[in-house]
Amino acid sequence: MKAVVFEQFSTPPTIQQVPDPTPEPHGVVVKVMANGVCRSDWHGWMGHDPDIRLPHVPGHELSGVVEAVGKDVTKWRVGDRVTVPFVGGCGTCPECNAGHHQVCDSQFQPGFTHWGSFAEYVGIYYADVNLVALPDTLAFDTAASLGCRFVTSFRGAPGMA
Repeated sequence: MKAVVFEQFSTPPTIQQVPDPTPEPHGVVVKVMANGVCRSDWHGWMGHDPDIRLPHVPGHELSGVVEAVGKDVTKWRVGDRVTVPFVGGCGTCPECNAGHHQVCDSQFQPGFTHWGSFAEYVGIYYADVNLVALPDTLAFDTAASLGCRFVTSFRGAPGMA
């Protein structure tokens, strides 16, 4: 797949061919249909985030279509329209069990803790806990523009997480 890759912090990224992701048992692969760009992407590119390992594919504000599903995923199917909050929880640690996914002991962030969405496909962890269904009436670019702005609302609304 094609992806935006930076191999050193603060240097121009390049578009490269990289291996397609495969879903973790608890995850999915999303075909990226739209991306937002955020100041956090800049911080990552500058080397301000210790979770980033080089080479790296940035991007965390995304929307798309489920392309592949891990064997332990029960709520999602190939073809589902989705987005994901910026901070994902594992769904099983004490913080997640208390409803505090945003401070999960095993949290993940596409584009930071693992390769992100400035690519044709992105792997999303703990899909049953973190994916958000998109209605057909919501355009992919609109959904991606919500990006990190909706994580607080998503985690704060009863019954959403």
